[in-house]
Amino acid sequence: MTLVPTVLQQLKQKADSDIAQHSQRFFKTDEGEYGAGDKFLGLRVPILRQTVKQYKKANLDDALALLKSEYHEVRLCAVFFMVAIFERARSSPQEQRIIVEAYLANTQYINNWDLVDSSAHKILGKYLLDKERETLHKLSHSNNLWEKRISMMATYTFIKEQQFEDTFRIAKTLLNDSHDLIHKIVGWMLREVGNQNKEAEEAFLLLHYKKMPRTMLRYAIEKFSKEERTAYLKGLI
Repeated sequence: MTLVPTVLQQLKQKADSDIAQHSQRFFKTDEGEYGAGDKFLGLRVPILRQTVKQYKKANLDDALALLKSEYHEVRLCAVFFMVAIFERARSSPQEQRIIVEAYLANTQYINNWDLVDSSAHKILGKYLLDKERETLHKLSHSNNLWEKRISMMATYTFIKEQQFEDTFRIAKTLLNDSHDLIHKIVGWMLREVGNQNKEAEEAFLLLHYKKMPRTMLRYAIEKFSKEERTAYLKGLI
């Protein structure tokens, strides 16, 4: 028996119109913006996470049904469910593969930065940790903003394991991307490389920092000293 109607009813009962209005502005839902047309119930993230904890019997079909909701928070709840289901399947590589395939087949619904950032490294990144990663590089060349962000966000798992090659390769692919949300995610992941190995980040920056969008560079050097940040921003390295 599907849990979807019960979950939807519970979430809608907790809707808050004031929060919904704020979220519509925060997630840029006006025409021409990256979240254009998205709808919100007005729910905070802790409510969604508590819902996932409450319904531990939810399966992948439940999650995918929720993922197709018109409401942003329901889709976010769906990716939280997918992460939880993936983690519970750690002893079954075949089941994890099915979850990853479902994730990749439904990227059109993983369509805002919070949905991507809550799931890409925890599902796709973890799954590919001991596998070839050409899937990510294909996503990095996508015309879809969110697939490109997924490709970079997924490398966060590799970074924490001291594996930087894919982060650098995808960063090069996205270096000239026009979207601010790509500038931010690339800069963020380069900064995370630096948190693990500053020399590795600096080696990449020396080759590319003069061509980087300003936002990307600022994110990448955020943890550097004031003197280092000034030198990079003035092109003096």
